[in-house]
Amino acid sequence: MSALEIVLRSAAVLAAFLVLPLLVGQMEHKVMGHMQGRLGPMYAGGYHGWAQLIADGVKFLQKEDLTPAAADRWLYRIAPAIALVPYLVAMAVVPVHPGWVGAEVPASALLVLVASGISVLGMLIGGWASANKYSLIGAMRSAAQLLAYELPLVLSVASVCLAAGTLNLTGIIEAWSPAWLLWQLPAALVFLCAAVAELNRPPFDTPIADSEIVMGPFTEYGGLRFAFFLLAEYAGIVLFSLLFAVLFLGGWRGPGDAYLGFLWTALKGLPIAFLIIWMRVAWPRVRADQLQRLAWLGLVPVALGQLALTAVVVVSR
Repeated sequence: MSALEIVLRSAAVLAAFLVLPLLVGQMEHKVMGHMQGRLGPMYAGGYHGWAQLIADGVKFLQKEDLTPAAADRWLYRIAPAIALVPYLVAMAVVPVHPGWVGAEVPASALLVLVASGISVLGMLIGGWASANKYSLIGAMRSAAQLLAYELPLVLSVASVCLAAGTLNLTGIIEAWSPAWLLWQLPAALVFLCAAVAELNRPPFDTPIADSEIVMGPFTEYGGLRFAFFLLAEYAGIVLFSLLFAVLFLGGWRGPGDAYLGFLWTALKGLPIAFLIIWMRVAWPRVRADQLQRLAWLGLVPVALGQLALTAVVVVSR
């Protein structure tokens, strides 16, 4: 790979990383605006509320960036970057079109899981470094939630990798067949549920719980540092939506995929992003005990059963 190609691929990944989460954020404004009758996202700036995202950006720029006197200043300041940067690394290995991938890694599925797990450390570090008991409570809830839902997430991905016979996401797309829509359906449901929990999105937003602990690990953050945490959340929605499309829906596979592969990937990932946003509006937050019970008594057994079934089918071929 030439130096020019490396530069072009890096620039493309960075551009997608900066643009796609913003589009998802605008999408969330529009979906919630229509479902809840919010006037701002629907009418700000004139035509269909196009200026709402710009207004939010200006708002974050104007907010004062404060650091608590008792905070661990160095950790407090780098926590938003720790939450955001791993998603950039993960998105670099997700194929969106035949030959279109930032970096071709043999075990790219494993790399994505590792990177998404590291991102949660940003919340843990931010909550602890804030020297705020409510932030610390939110950080500890994040740790408990990560431990509970990382296992079913990994098991669901392992089922697909076993069926495809590879840990490479491009190889998984090439091995995908329409039969997976039924055969791997339990793994898909487990993956989606665990991904929403990994993102701390409703109904699994107990680490944030604004009605209980103000804003969880983000309580002391404001301005651009808080915006980075918010951008990391939207980047996570983009990543898991694309990963769902790659693992369970065939990614860029479709009619004319040699030319329209990126369009097929977007069309398959967009409904998943919409579903994640819809869940925020439609479902109430679960209690901490309900969250743990769902993970350990619900998702983990289903994921293990699906993995065992996949192993039996692969061995019997």
